Amino acid sequence: MEKHSVAICFVHHAIAGLRSRGIAPEPVLQAAGIAPALLAVPQARVSSASYSALWLGVAAALDDEFFGQDSRRMKCGSFAMLCHAVAGSRTLAQGLERVVRYFRLLLDDIGVRLEREGVGQGEAEGEKDGSEDPARRGRRAALVLAATSDRAPGVFAQETMLIMLHGLMSWLMRRRVPVLLAAFSYPEPPYAAEYRLMYSRHLAFDQPATALVFDAAWLDQPVHQDERSLKAFLRDAPHNVVVKYTDRASVMARVRRQLRAQAPEQWPTFDRLAHDVHMSPSSLRRRLMEEGGTYQQLKDEMRRDLAIEALSHSSRPLAEIAAELGFAEPGAFHRAFRRWTGLRPGAYRATPAQA
Repeated sequence: MEKHSVAICFVHHAIAGLRSRGIAPEPVLQAAGIAPALLAVPQARVSSASYSALWLGVAAALDDEFFGQDSRRMKCGSFAMLCHAVAGSRTLAQGLERVVRYFRLLLDDIGVRLEREGVGQGEAEGEKDGSEDPARRGRRAALVLAATSDRAPGVFAQETMLIMLHGLMSWLMRRRVPVLLAAFSYPEPPYAAEYRLMYSRHLAFDQPATALVFDAAWLDQPVHQDERSLKAFLRDAPHNVVVKYTDRASVMARVRRQLRAQAPEQWPTFDRLAHDVHMSPSSLRRRLMEEGGTYQQLKDEMRRDLAIEALSHSSRPLAEIAAELGFAEPGAFHRAFRRWTGLRPGAYRATPAQA
């Protein structure tokens, strides 16, 4: 599983439902390995494993797997039953239509519909045999969110729904389904850069509706999951829903694979990296910029997430972690970690929840 980190703003969102119901969030945060003191640090991040544990903790405390974001509770066990309902689908289209119908039963305030260009309703619902029509190649499909009551869904409700939908899509296909465009009905939030990892490199705000747009050809693809593989998926949920599958086709994913195969102190120079991925340095630089990043940014993000994972879930000495991450001396690691998260590594680990 990928070792990503999650911005502290999403921790604030996740515990808002606890606070609105008068439940103290501190015990739930500590049980997830998240220090409550981190809430006061705007740049702070937590490991994806800790955020997944928080998801489960909040769900258990509220008996609601939707964080209290809807008028009706999505009771614990609902997501597992949803996965059972879609695991035997013939095609992704049929699976997504089952998801659409299931959410109509689970939630009152937010719904989702599947749209596909130039396709009748019966076909969009996966009623046909799933064979691919070449005439439809290149067309777009979308999962579109909509309010289904007088209570408009908040930003976090929409974010949570998109994470669930994309996670389910990617699981059904056994790979991350590329999102061509993630559109949002609300203004761009201060943490919008996180969306590029969560949803897509291509974002649009202040749109008529919140939606994930993808190539319609995916809808005709056969589902690669069944009841047997479902058990493994649920065993790792919600971590595998939060992190999802990597977009293996992107240049960034190729670079990350190259870096993960080596210890950080052995990471190649940019020119050597370009040679390793069979691209010229100028082409690699351009492609990375098109995908919203640079080589240095990728190295920093991977070191940051590896550091957060080590500090959150191990007791190894800071000097050892610094050396493992490729820093020549601990002071450089301390400065970099503070730049990434707003805290020195010792202070991040010193709080009671970081054990």
